[in-house]
Amino acid sequence: MKYQGSPSFSHKQADKVGVLITNLGTPTAPTKQALRPYLKQFLSDPRVVEIPRLIWWMILNLVILNIRPKRSAKAYETVWEEGGSPLMIHTVNQSKALEGKLKAKYGEGVEVEFAMRYGQPSVSEKIESLLQSGVRKLIVLPLYPQYCASTTGSTFDAVAEDFMSRRWIPELRFINQYNDHEQYINAMANKIREHWKTNPQADKLIFSYHGIPKRYLTNGDPYHCQCYKTSRLIAENLGLSEGQYMTTFQSRFGREEWLKPYTDHTLKALPEKGVKSVQIVCPGFSADCLETIEEIGIENRDYFLEAGGENYQYIPALNSDESHIELMTTLVDTNMAGWKTTHDNSNRESLAKALGAEK
Repeated sequence: MKYQGSPSFSHKQADKVGVLITNLGTPTAPTKQALRPYLKQFLSDPRVVEIPRLIWWMILNLVILNIRPKRSAKAYETVWEEGGSPLMIHTVNQSKALEGKLKAKYGEGVEVEFAMRYGQPSVSEKIESLLQSGVRKLIVLPLYPQYCASTTGSTFDAVAEDFMSRRWIPELRFINQYNDHEQYINAMANKIREHWKTNPQADKLIFSYHGIPKRYLTNGDPYHCQCYKTSRLIAENLGLSEGQYMTTFQSRFGREEWLKPYTDHTLKALPEKGVKSVQIVCPGFSADCLETIEEIGIENRDYFLEAGGENYQYIPALNSDESHIELMTTLVDTNMAGWKTTHDNSNRESLAKALGAEK
């Protein structure tokens, strides 16, 4: 294997701490042409689809990629904004806000970047950018509160794959979950309280999380348990009884059984049980995206109203709310413990030159 070097490295370059926040990803445009490579990269990840590779390759390339891109493009068209996809817009804003907080506290010894696990900008591209700027210690924060192999685990895979090709790898601290962090729970609960100030509390508060195949749970993935814990802690913070809220799972794909109860089936069934108003929040999504805006905000709303429901409201994600940026700052602060962000490299530079270094 040929290892990457660092052509811009200089012994007088200040050592820095890098912070890389990541999210799932987004196509570059709401078109069939842009969706196909994005979906191919996403659905080719063995962390996402745990099916024997040869069988899945045929299903993916001969069936799914000939059907799904067009359908997904139409969905993306409904949420696309002038600045791009909502997920990209919110992630950019989160990165800028976090950078502002950290530089105000630590100065120029900290660099902040964002990357997408699938699509652009890639994890490898942003790691390279951080290393070229002098980063020698790296904190990676995947913006998934609940750990799942398909999301957080896959992000670690991307980081590890990049490191495998590098001659010089940075020290690494990887934040793999914050599902029960006090600031996260408070931020989610206060987001709901703010909504209640202008919208009366509904008959039922529904916590909807992205689903995964049930098989992943039985194989040891902690995601299901962490989702339920998050719901319970937020409900306790809000003072809700067990009958006032419930946890569901959305966005299933394929024919096998996924985590239940399903969000769409639940919403279709609630009106005949006397639940006429619901408010839905998605604590597992750190930023609003296709799955929250279109799937929860539009598609599932129609299911509920068509089944006899009368009032349906979606409570937005934390996005770049101040409480969310404060949480992210705390997570980084905690994981930066013991690391210096200022270094005097003058002695290193002179010693290196004495030994024949050119720069």
